Amino acid sequence: MASTSSASAQVLMNKGKRGAAAYIHAECSNPTIDAAGPPHLNELLDILLNPSKPIDDWETIDWCKWLMAGGRTPDEYANTVRTYDNATTCGLVWTPNFVAYRCRTCGISPCMSLCTECFKKGNHHRHDFNMFLSQAGGACDCGDASVMKETGFCDKHGPKAAVNKSAAPSDLMCVAEAMMPKIILRLIQHLRENCKVGLPSIREYTDYRVAIQDADVYLTMLLDLNNMGALMRHVMTTALTNPQKYRGLMDPSIFTGQSEYDSYCQDSNKIYQDAVKSLPNPEPPDEYKECASLQEHLEHTTFLEELMFWTVAYEFPQKLVCLLLNMLPEPDYKEALTRAFVLHYSRISMMLERSADPDTLSNRVVHVSVQLFSNEGLALRMVDQLKLLHVMVISLKYMMSKILIQNTLHDPDKNFHYVVDCARQVMKEHCYWPLVSDLNNVLSHKPVAVRFMSDDTLLEMWFDFLSMFQGMNVNQRELSQHVEFEPNTYYAAFSAELEASAYPMWALVSHLRGPESATLSRRVLTFCLIALQDWLDGVNYTHPNVSDSLQVSFHLPLHRYFAVFMCQAVRQQGVTLQDLLPPTDMLHLLMMHPLRVQVG
Repeated sequence: MASTSSASAQVLMNKGKRGAAAYIHAECSNPTIDAAGPPHLNELLDILLNPSKPIDDWETIDWCKWLMAGGRTPDEYANTVRTYDNATTCGLVWTPNFVAYRCRTCGISPCMSLCTECFKKGNHHRHDFNMFLSQAGGACDCGDASVMKETGFCDKHGPKAAVNKSAAPSDLMCVAEAMMPKIILRLIQHLRENCKVGLPSIREYTDYRVAIQDADVYLTMLLDLNNMGALMRHVMTTALTNPQKYRGLMDPSIFTGQSEYDSYCQDSNKIYQDAVKSLPNPEPPDEYKECASLQEHLEHTTFLEELMFWTVAYEFPQKLVCLLLNMLPEPDYKEALTRAFVLHYSRISMMLERSADPDTLSNRVVHVSVQLFSNEGLALRMVDQLKLLHVMVISLKYMMSKILIQNTLHDPDKNFHYVVDCARQVMKEHCYWPLVSDLNNVLSHKPVAVRFMSDDTLLEMWFDFLSMFQGMNVNQRELSQHVEFEPNTYYAAFSAELEASAYPMWALVSHLRGPESATLSRRVLTFCLIALQDWLDGVNYTHPNVSDSLQVSFHLPLHRYFAVFMCQAVRQQGVTLQDLLPPTDMLHLLMMHPLRVQVG
């Protein structure tokens, strides 16, 4: 990008927007154009999208619209592009407090949802459905056969919707294709330059709301382009996911520092590198340090991956989230977005932990993740290729490991077990909720659940995680005075055990229905018993006769897992009780704590 406007570009601008657009269209539609792209358009964009200009400059945005239109008015062009829209899915994105529908008769994924129009135009007569007020936001799944049955599609979506749609003229999108990488580049530059560097936390020192507000008109332009339909969406997603386009515009080695723009790009790259370093990830086990989604140093190869990074760093701004989600009807893009999301997933957990507004951030994270992980095939590929389950469990473990305190059950001097501190923000503000929600979502897919229960490392890490809740929030009986109010740690403790322990347990158990899966139940029970023995050793509980009747913990997730999986194995899988029970002396010890809860 040139630092000063070239004479030829200025002459072109003097033709006016429509005249310049027609000239550029003729240049872009020339089949002999070289790989460097249309020279006059590039010179024009160097002026229009120069980062020294405000990103919300109305004249710049209007020029971009006219140039894409190629001699038509922007409205005429948008209407023309829409006539060739061959999208087979709805993909309507909504924000919190939107009324949507869920049909359990048609749903393949429990997270499927439909907008009002698609629901009413689909055939859901006598189906098991409900209308709900969306808490975190969502997107319409009509037309997506991986999430719902085709019988529930409305007449506008599904495989049949693209039949008899004529092909678009070859030159209709040529200018948009040439412009789109630089349009996305300008947004990336804005996000970079508004991130303060050299400071310990992006969130604490960057007024990201102002930066996003400044880009509001620009983001609106991108959303309007997406709303033109499948043709323009394809142009946008191709630019976002093309590594060559990203490298050609962002590779620091191409900037020599000879021009003002080169100097800007070098500074921009330094800001970006410092920002990446300031967003750390949990320390993974040694055997997973080479996993792309757990590596200490992030490396982005596409505009989409860097845009996802800034989405995380700026705490999931609503409009940026909507832009990313609105392009999901493009099949290849959905996989690319999911990969980018998983690559940053462990860092998202760190953002949740330190956010000043974890509730809003949680909802926005789930707004994205629920659209991506509801697809069984896609979720399974992320598990196999990017170790998604490991990333989730490691992130949860890391989040809880930072708030551990010594357990006070029985004799504190002989208790070496550590539990979560229910008075900390992570527990009281439910900062773990998005991670657990995502885990439950992926575990609703049977192949993913089978992977989970078949992996020794995952089971070991999971029961290590559950052990952090085992015996937490010890209650001491008060004998000398009346307790006016229960401490607020009560709610935090029960919520955590329900959401982070019980929900995943029931998700796993739901797939263990017959003798063919008995091996999985045995595996879970084996690791559960190991964790229980470690816990008994940790709290120094070696004999059932312990005189501490004035204290009790109501939280025994390891016992719950052992009881539920054992019950499932006996009732549903033909396993005998004798095959599963531990030695009698251990069984006596295991019985005591649930009995103490009943007495308490």
